[in-house]
Formats: sequence, C-alpha cells, structure tokens
Amino acid sequence: MKIEEIMSEEVTCIDLDDRLSVVRELFIKHKFHHLMVTDSKNQLVAVISERDYLKATNSNLELPAASEKDLAMLNKRVHQIVSKKLVAIKQFSPFSEAIKTFHDTGMSCLPVINSNNQPVGVITSRDIIKWLYSKVNSPKS
Repeated sequence: MKIEEIMSEEVTCIDLDDRLSVVRELFIKHKFHHLMVTDSKNQLVAVISERDYLKATNSNLELPAASEKDLAMLNKRVHQIVSKKLVAIKQFSPFSEAIKTFHDTGMSCLPVINSNNQPVGVITSRDIIKWLYSKVNSPKS
C-alpha cells in the first residue's frame, strides 16, 4: 500500500518570514495542527506545529489582560521558532516506510514531498489510527 491512499492532500503552506500572527490566524481558521513552511521555490524547509506556536507565544494572548509584551510575540517570524531538522517522506513511498519513520522519530506529522521537495500532502499518526480502525471494524466477508 502507498501513503497516497491515506495521506491528506490538503496542505497549507507559510513562508519562513511570515509572522506568528499569520500562523495564529491559520490555525484558528483551518482547525489543524501543522503548517508546512516553504521557501521562495515552494520547497519544504520546515513544519510548524501548534505546539511550536504555543511554546513561542504566551497563553495570555486571548485574555483581555494581555500585555503589550504578550501581543508583541505575534510579531516574531516563523524562522525564529521552527526547527530546521526536517523529517519528510517521498511521494509514492510504501506505507511501511511511513510507519517506520513515525516509530523511529516519535513525530506525529509527516509531510509528503515530491521529487522537487515540494509538499504534496501530509500524513499524521491520527490518519494511521483512522485507517487501522476502519480495517478492524470493516465487515468480514
């Protein structure tokens, strides 16, 4: 089985120089937990997770008591908080390779890239659980 059968093709990309305020808006708007970070050639360079965003900002941001310092955190740029250690999987890779990568890295999100290092999809541990659940609960023939 290939990862294309399970991955989501809905990928939202942001630029390394985008501000965290843009990241915040996208997380709120799309209700997902990972954004693909691309360069000027649309090549994948990093992933920013909701966890990365929350670590870099302050939980007071949504409160009326948010200070100027809290709000200023939204002016940080994506490149200031993302890890440059990118883990991705090539399009058309076997499903077993995705499973091994999840196991070996402990990651919860795996970007899927084409031969030009451009994001074409994303597979998450949640996608794999849903797939397994469908197999376990499918009617027996």
